[in-house]
Amino acid sequence: MAKKPNTDEFVFLPLGGSGEIGMNLNLFGFGPEDDRKWVIVDIGVTFGGADTPGIEIIMPDTQFIEQHQHNLLGIVLTHAHEDHMGALARLWPRLRCPVYATPFTMYLVKDRLAEAGLLDEVDLREVPLQGSFDLGPFSFDLITLTHSIPEPNALAIKTELGTVLHTGDWKIDPNPQIGDAVDEAALKALGQEGVLAMICDSTNVFTPGEAGSEEGVREELTQLIAEYDGRGIAVASFASNVARLESVMMAAKANDRSVCLVGRSMHRMTAAAKAVGLLQNVGHILDETEAASMPAAHVLYLCTGSQGEPRAALSKIANGEHRSVRFHEGDVVIFSSKIIPGNEIGIFALQNALADDGVEIVTEKMRPIHVSGHPCRDELAHMYEWVKPGIAIPVHGERRHLLEHAKFAKSLGVPKAMAARNGEMLRLAPKGPAVIDIVASGRLHQDGRDIVSAHDEGLRLRRKMAYAGHVAVSLVVNSKGRLVSGPEPRISGFPEGENGDVLEDLLDAVAEEAEEAFEALSPKVRRDEDIIEDKLRSRVRKVVKARTGKRTIVEITAHKVK
Repeated sequence: MAKKPNTDEFVFLPLGGSGEIGMNLNLFGFGPEDDRKWVIVDIGVTFGGADTPGIEIIMPDTQFIEQHQHNLLGIVLTHAHEDHMGALARLWPRLRCPVYATPFTMYLVKDRLAEAGLLDEVDLREVPLQGSFDLGPFSFDLITLTHSIPEPNALAIKTELGTVLHTGDWKIDPNPQIGDAVDEAALKALGQEGVLAMICDSTNVFTPGEAGSEEGVREELTQLIAEYDGRGIAVASFASNVARLESVMMAAKANDRSVCLVGRSMHRMTAAAKAVGLLQNVGHILDETEAASMPAAHVLYLCTGSQGEPRAALSKIANGEHRSVRFHEGDVVIFSSKIIPGNEIGIFALQNALADDGVEIVTEKMRPIHVSGHPCRDELAHMYEWVKPGIAIPVHGERRHLLEHAKFAKSLGVPKAMAARNGEMLRLAPKGPAVIDIVASGRLHQDGRDIVSAHDEGLRLRRKMAYAGHVAVSLVVNSKGRLVSGPEPRISGFPEGENGDVLEDLLDAVAEEAEEAFEALSPKVRRDEDIIEDKLRSRVRKVVKARTGKRTIVEITAHKVK
């Protein structure tokens, strides 16, 4: 009997994070097409904006892997940033598989699952730093990297067809202040063994040089805080950057100040850090009541809200809405963070509000008080030199980042590079890389308690309402087709004018047009509510467009009585 040919393939499939920064979700598959085993690496979120009214959380569309859920072996998390693990509690009920993470990340996973009422349902498997585990045809080795959160891990994913290094988010910080430095020896050893492909962070591919070390930030913060002796000080930073939190705390301690945490995320991240043995020598942390009773010169407020988020602590303080913390003229707010693209309007509005109250503002543009957590070009070059992959596959970037990264990798001598798009299934081995399939991908929106497709008709209508308003007209018709009541218009989202005259004129025009449209119908047609609504909708939409220039949503409701 002839031997059955081996049809195993090793494939990579991004469903999020390839074409955007954030919302990372990557799939690795192994086996024949009809019985391929899958693992998910990271499952993150991004955040809504002006073009998604009412939507705060956006996630990758998981319908492809839901269809293969019976072959899904697990979810492996590289680290605890929201864009890598923030969708876990929301999407796990659709996937229902074990979750693997290191201790700090697992602490936050448990916290989120408990909030969602899922903690007792999920099979959680904590992995030690530099640990290893097997999942079906995959063997995972964790390699320590540095980033802007504790316990960032690269994953060496080994199969019979070769090894892939998935970097997750990383940088090269020789003095990270918290955690170990990059495990250069492990990366070089992996490179010597042979690496089929490297899936790599592209965030800073356009930035020359290196990202810089947290050590320099800590020194600068200590000096900066000393310069404001006797004044009230607050520092805004990313709560997940535990090394930065420690830098602020140590700088405060060196200047005879005690730290008060302000904001839920600050408390959550500090608790997670202490649970795994971090933040042990930072001095006493005040609660808000203690801080309020002390002289401002001996307190430093460490706040969430560096991105201008309206519900975060710093915005509430600036607006005078915080329950216990107040800023006064002459106080100083230090932004130890960068501006994430897209957040400029909110951040500048916050800073303007602070400045208007006489608060001095210090940013990373003025002093070296922030470093990126992602690799710049020199760091990328070092990684490629160590790992020597046969294929470079950039992720974690917009399209321009991915294309530039692929070009840069080839300039460093990598034989092959491919900038994949979300939904493109790449065969890595044998005979790769090649796009062998395009699967459903997209976005899911969390709308209140519901998770719906970004293409949901209700969300489309909401977006249209946000830009063009809404007009509703109701009328009552009897069984003989005579108008009993109305048309009665209701209008939302249009300017009223100084005395309400603009809105009143539009209401009158809509009512008049609807009545004329009704009267133009034959007696027989007037007995059919559906035809009435259709005819009036068309006429009303035209009159609103003529008067306002907007293609608004028009809703006509015809009620029939005896």
